[in-house]
Amino acid sequence: MSTSGDALDELLGIQKRLLAPGGCPWDREQDHQSLIRYLVEETYEVIEAINEGDMDKLREELGDLLLQVVFHAALAEARGDFDFAAVTRTVSQKMVDRHPHVFGTMPLHTSEDVLDKWEGFKRREGKRHLLEGIPAALPALLRAQKIQEKMARVGFDWPDIEGARRKLQEELQELEEAATPEEILGEVGDVLFAVVNLARFRNIIAEQALQKANDKVSRRFRYIEQKLEESGRSFAEMSLAEMDAWWDEAKARGL
Repeated sequence: MSTSGDALDELLGIQKRLLAPGGCPWDREQDHQSLIRYLVEETYEVIEAINEGDMDKLREELGDLLLQVVFHAALAEARGDFDFAAVTRTVSQKMVDRHPHVFGTMPLHTSEDVLDKWEGFKRREGKRHLLEGIPAALPALLRAQKIQEKMARVGFDWPDIEGARRKLQEELQELEEAATPEEILGEVGDVLFAVVNLARFRNIIAEQALQKANDKVSRRFRYIEQKLEESGRSFAEMSLAEMDAWWDEAKARGL
């Protein structure tokens, strides 16, 4: 019976073979930059499988995501930068260092205790600034929430949700008063940031909330398209009132 280590060694061997002379022409043309899009795509496919609760799909998508890690490590090894073993050793040491309550003697008993110490652990690893470890390439809502969480952890936060509500109302008013395209762009950003703050106070992940709204809108609009096909008409032949009625019908059906 093969072990996890055997399975990983097999995958590492397959990827090295693909990159070797006589291997796959496409694989051999790739570099870290060209693979970014696939890393992003595979990450979101994992998220989709989790949201669907499909364990078979999750197993497959986690494998595809792991392949991206293996691919990057193989490219780095070919250049003499590092190998997969160095990747795993680095993260293993980091996990041990950041969990002294498990692998050492520091008394941390709750998740809040752990989070309070987490930033200190990261500072010792060389991150000088509080927001330094937040990737600029994160989806904007997720990045906003992580920025807010980190600032809140050092006390830079509203004392309660009422402050967040008032800030949202203030930003909406400023959006109404904005005149130039540049001002409007900035105020829309401020409104979105304030909405994320409000979501955070409700223990809601804003990125997930918006994705659920996107899914809901997509389902209801597909219902409108279905009714349109059944009627034999086109969008140009429909009134907004008729489409609104179908939208309300979709909503009543729980879509």
